[in-house]
Amino acid sequence: MRSALAVITLALATAATGAWAQSSAPAAASAPASGASAPRDSHVEARITALHSQLKITKDEEDQWAKVADAMRDNARTMHDLFEARSSNVGHETAIDNLKSWGDIAQAHADGNKALIAAFQPLYDSMPDAQKKIADQVFRGASAPHRARKPSSGE
Repeated sequence: MRSALAVITLALATAATGAWAQSSAPAAASAPASGASAPRDSHVEARITALHSQLKITKDEEDQWAKVADAMRDNARTMHDLFEARSSNVGHETAIDNLKSWGDIAQAHADGNKALIAAFQPLYDSMPDAQKKIADQVFRGASAPHRARKPSSGE
């Protein structure tokens, strides 16, 4: 279950997961990358940079994109902090504490998604149709259901 939530966390933090191309536009300027959070921060920054490239963000869209990137960073930070708190309490929490911590994570996920939508909607609405199609494909690819494995004829 924890790995499933980690996947959800990454999806939220990145807005769309998957194989993303590298970007020529640096997006990491305002994100701290030190201490225990450095791997998380660098991962989020890599996703932001890749998404920037995939969506073909133009110079005119940079101000709106910065809001999307900030929402992604905030979401990643919040989810990381909640998972860290949960992890530090795992040995001595009650069943109720356990359920509450999962509830807090689920609520943060929902709240973060709403914040990301609020940041992304104006950018998306301003995109030309061709760029919207790219965004639709990027996000659709990240959330496409996994196909069930078909057994081979020998199983």
